[in-house]
Amino acid sequence: MDEVPVIAIDGPTASGKGTVAEGVARALGFHVLDSGALYRIVGALAIERAVDPGDGAALATIAASIDPEFREGRVMVAGRDLAARIRAEDAGAAASRVAAQPLVRTALFELQRRQRRPPGLVADGRDMGTVVFPEARLKVFLVADVAVRAQRRYKQLIDKGYPAIFSDLLSALRERDERDAMRSVAPLVPAKDARILDSSRLGPEEVVEQVLSWYRSGAR
Repeated sequence: MDEVPVIAIDGPTASGKGTVAEGVARALGFHVLDSGALYRIVGALAIERAVDPGDGAALATIAASIDPEFREGRVMVAGRDLAARIRAEDAGAAASRVAAQPLVRTALFELQRRQRRPPGLVADGRDMGTVVFPEARLKVFLVADVAVRAQRRYKQLIDKGYPAIFSDLLSALRERDERDAMRSVAPLVPAKDARILDSSRLGPEEVVEQVLSWYRSGAR
């Protein structure tokens, strides 16, 4: 599998990783791994089953039981489409707590590694370039000002018909950034050989084109 190329796109919440990963994958004909969705699935199921977010063993059991299928915007888990559920704010907050559990990360590691298959993979998350795919040909760390990210998330929620308060989203993003950066297991940091890309003043198409340019020019 070493010959199958991987592009790792990491960054904080609402930095645009998912949109960029999908655009890059579409342009190259690669598969996509939304690793954040895996943690959101575990978080959503933990809420549904009233599992304590601090119970690593119970959360790992949930993580080991999932085998999601991503297709045409759907996130299928045991015959259920959880696409809408995992995008809710409580699932996102739960995902951040779940991701701090070492047992959960171990349970999901091989699931993520198995997504690497021909002709290639674009993996987005928080530790794709540092932990899951350290051998990735190109590593991008996507950042954006926290106020810009909060505005993006606000617009996304409003457009989908979900209630949202900008100040609450901004506060939640700041708290999650701190929690993700300070956690002891796989903290949110760029890989040493990652390309840092600030998307604060760039549109999604511009970010996609920059990543494609880096990949095609051999900056790997």
